[in-house]
Order: sequence, then structure tokens, then C-alpha cells
Amino acid sequence: MKTAFVGKGGSGKTTLAALFARHLAQQHVPLLAIDADINQHLAVALGAGQDEAALLPALGDHLDEIKEHLRGDNPRIASAAAMLKTTPPGAGSRLVGVGDGNPIYDRLVRPVGGVRLAVTGPFAVDDLGVACYHSKVGAVELLLNHMLDGPGEYAVVDMTAGADSFASGLFTRFDLTFLVCEPTVRSVGVYRQYTGYARDHGVRVAVVGNKVDDADDVAFLRDEVGDDLLGWIGRSAFVKAAERGRHLPIGDLEAGNAEALRTMRAALDGCGKDWPRYAAQAAEFHTRNATAWGNARAGADLTAQIDPDFVLQPATVAAH
Repeated sequence: MKTAFVGKGGSGKTTLAALFARHLAQQHVPLLAIDADINQHLAVALGAGQDEAALLPALGDHLDEIKEHLRGDNPRIASAAAMLKTTPPGAGSRLVGVGDGNPIYDRLVRPVGGVRLAVTGPFAVDDLGVACYHSKVGAVELLLNHMLDGPGEYAVVDMTAGADSFASGLFTRFDLTFLVCEPTVRSVGVYRQYTGYARDHGVRVAVVGNKVDDADDVAFLRDEVGDDLLGWIGRSAFVKAAERGRHLPIGDLEAGNAEALRTMRAALDGCGKDWPRYAAQAAEFHTRNATAWGNARAGADLTAQIDPDFVLQPATVAAH
């Protein structure tokens, strides 16, 4: 399953993404965590030191190589340069799994705190004034577009804060999105904004409360988000220790918070795969990007990259 963590800046979404990834890693399941947040804090939240995190290879710095690998011998894609971040797979494309070995993972995925991690990379000084961060996040969108994940496999993505997630079609690439919400008016405002945008695209959203102190906090969240509230994480000595650089074994997490992580996994496992919708949304956002700017840049109709007979799902892949 593919899942994302979103929320207001400072809500604790990176902390929860790290906790959830560590919880899954403890179960020894196929797992890939991806940091797609401009702030790039997931590695540290998983237990890396600042120096170690700074040395991790960045997906955004290897976008051309990622494109070259994924296009394979797809006859609809003339070259890696002709690929957009939204280019969907078709017959002849190379696909990736969650835990498989491939040149992309071999070069760009590293173990951090017991979790296999890929990072988009920070917004660099050379990018100022000439690029946007979403051009780097395009590497993540391409990977997820070409990812054939199976039962009991998990891709966990820490997304950019707030409504920035909607600057690309990346927000549609997940089976379930966990929206981390503090019991505050500002955090609930981000929830309303996010679900307002997501609703028209059939994006499943589950709210996970964070920094919850008491029953009044829970009642506030229930009043504001209703049935979208899946569970909550209480104030945590375990989390506080991690924020001070002391990363304890995940088994030491407080019982109530560990139960919240189990509830989250059960909710994710309970989401049925909708591969046709996934393919249709990929085609929709690729068409938008191609007609808005991609065709003019390439001097060709890039909507022709969409293979109408290809749906990314096990049956279709086996047939090809």
C-alpha cells in the first residue's frame, strides 16, 4: 500500500511518518520510506545524525537517470528528456516494487534507523529564483506512477506541509493519506482546506490527532473532523527523547500510541486497491501538464505517451 503523511507545518507529520515507518519495519515487511518534504527532516526523525542525513543521495539530483531507467523500451517515449514528472507507465516501461532490487534503489536508497529511505533532497542555493521544489519532487511522482506494490508492502511518504501538496498530482498517488491534526483551530483549518481539494479526486483521508493531552482535545477533534478521526497520538516521552537526539527502540513507545499505529496500519490494509482509478488520475494529470507546458517545451504532443490499453496492475503487467 502507498500512504502519505500531510498536515500543517509543525503538526508533527514527519514525526508520525517516522513512527509509522519504524512500526512497520519492526514487523519485517517490505517497506520504503520517502522524504518528499522541502524541509527534509525524515532521516533525522528516523535516527540519523545531521551529518549522516546531509550525505544521503538525493532523488532530485538523479532525475534523468530515474527517467532513463523507468522508460525502458516503451515505444511511446522517445527519450528520457521527453518524460515529464507525470509520464505514466505503458507497455515496455520498467516498473519498480517496494522491496525489490533495481538500479534506482541500489544507488539512491539507504537504510536509516532500520528503515529503507529515499530522500528527494533539499532545495539548494543554485535553485533559488530558477526552479521550484516540485521539480525535485517529480522524481517521487515518477517512482510512484511506476510502482507495482503488492499486499503487505508499504511505501510511506512524508509530504510537503499544508496545501503545497496540491502543486502536482502527487497527492492522488496514495491508497490512504494520513492527515496529522493538532487540536487547534489552525490545524483544523488545514484539514478543511486539504479535504476540500482532495474530495473531488476521490482521495481517501484519515485524520490522526497529535499532541493530544486529554479528553477535551479528543472531543475538540471529534467535533471538528467527525468520522474522519481515526485515532490520536498523546504527548509522548518517547517522542520527546527522539526530538532531543535519543532514539529509543520502537518497542518502548507508550502502549496507547503503539495501539494508534496498529489502528493506522489496519486502516491502510483495509483500503481496496483501485488500479483503474490510479491509472485514470495519472493520465488526467499528465494531460494537464503536457497541454499546460510540456508540449511546448518538447515540441511534440506528450499526451501520446499515455498508453490507453495499459493499467498498472498485476494482471496487466503479467499480460505484457
